[in-house]
Amino acid sequence: MRTTFIKQQFGLAAACALALGVLSGTAAAQVLPGEKALVTDTRGFPVKSGSGLCLHNTFGPSPQWTEGCHAYVPAPMAQYVAPQYVAAAPLPLYEKVVFDANILFDSDKSALRPTGQVKLDQFVDKIHGLDTQSIVAVGYADRMGTDADNQMLSRQRVDAVRAYLVGKGIAWDRVQTSAKGESRPTTYAGECKDANNATNVACMQPDRHVFIEVSGTRLVK
Repeated sequence: MRTTFIKQQFGLAAACALALGVLSGTAAAQVLPGEKALVTDTRGFPVKSGSGLCLHNTFGPSPQWTEGCHAYVPAPMAQYVAPQYVAAAPLPLYEKVVFDANILFDSDKSALRPTGQVKLDQFVDKIHGLDTQSIVAVGYADRMGTDADNQMLSRQRVDAVRAYLVGKGIAWDRVQTSAKGESRPTTYAGECKDANNATNVACMQPDRHVFIEVSGTRLVK
């Protein structure tokens, strides 16, 4: 009776050890959804049936892949993704545009000539797209008449040019103006010596002008 009890204890211990081996093998396995755990021996190898199929038990889950029990599935290869190149943003380029025309006004006049308007239109087209930082306009007069009259005349001329530019869409406060009168003539002191006649008027035409300088940036494409 004593011997039988010992054998039963030994058999029960062996069964528990086998069950623990199966459980430990299963616990170490990775999960494959929808499949039960594989039956493994004490060495951890899967147990197969007579037909060569791996046996499963009611303890789940199974490994993701076990050699001899599952068909080999190669790991997916990473797909090459071509780099995306972004075009560089256009860079701002500093630019200065100068306008100086002496065909804008007749002698002793501050009204723009038609040819002067054409020249100003061409100038406005030239600075189109320029992000202007400053616009400076300076008016001048010839040496005929008094200093005071010529100072006033040069002011009237530069104001006429400013008003024309504003009419073309340039903001009034963006145009800074000044008047120099006859203080800075274009012709030399020895030139235009004739009296106040047609020859002298034509000779001093370069002195009746307005100088404009525009500086700013433009995007380079």
